[in-house]
Amino acid sequence: MALAQVERVRTELTALVPGLTVEVVPVTTSGDRWPGALSDLGGKGAFTKEVDQLLLSGEVDLAVHCMKDVPGDRPVPAGTTFACYLERDDVRDALIHPGGLSLDQLPPGTRIGTSAVRRIAQLSRHYPHLTTVPIRGNANNRLAKLEAGHADALLLAYSGLERIGETARATQILDVGTMCPPIGAGVLGLQCRENDADTIELVGRLGSTDTWRQTTAERMLLHVLQGHCNSPIAGFASSLPDGRLTLRAMVFSLDGKTSLEAEETGSTSDPVLLGTSVAITLLRQGARELIDESADQH
Repeated sequence: MALAQVERVRTELTALVPGLTVEVVPVTTSGDRWPGALSDLGGKGAFTKEVDQLLLSGEVDLAVHCMKDVPGDRPVPAGTTFACYLERDDVRDALIHPGGLSLDQLPPGTRIGTSAVRRIAQLSRHYPHLTTVPIRGNANNRLAKLEAGHADALLLAYSGLERIGETARATQILDVGTMCPPIGAGVLGLQCRENDADTIELVGRLGSTDTWRQTTAERMLLHVLQGHCNSPIAGFASSLPDGRLTLRAMVFSLDGKTSLEAEETGSTSDPVLLGTSVAITLLRQGARELIDESADQH
């Protein structure tokens, strides 16, 4: 998955600057290696800290991140910056079931493989007769675990299936009303050293203004909520035809029985204000208590 993402960036850069030499430096992070709960490693930063170190040391000049894996409750490491966000991929989740069934057709007790508290809470809310089993790893590994019988079905990001050429495995693509996506869904961010003006200028030309606004609003929401890897927070921003942004966000109890929701539309010029406003609305509804409770239960 990570190499497929990097290849997309390499292809776009070389199309922009023919003859440009791009060396790919694979990195296996502690998050990739760890089989247990991310909370035991300090959260989603387990997928980024080794890459951050390589970037700051000058061993690499550009890091490619899935923004849904970049912590939102703390700033990016000092000395680094996101030069741009690429045009957004599909934000929806997909069900993979070997028998081709949809969630509505699955019998009680069907084991759904996922470790995302966001998915677990929403499954519990809409499909309480189904159960979840923890499955982590990249999309290829999860598909292999499904085939090995570790689960009866999987929930995966549809964009992840696209990146590895496995969209035919999806038996149902879930609408965002059924499964609200994570913050940063479908977004690849390109991170550079903040003093590397040449690289920032070059890769910045690949960026999408719409994706930048959407991701900025979403990540400000997450920052104000102080959400972490065990926070059942979902939300996504979308651009309206007139350029304004709409941000919808939800916070759940881990069992899905309690859910809070807020949605607002803001101007094109201030996604930070939009993210802050939606977060404050959720906090007024009691989001802080739900987020703290989820932390206590892990």
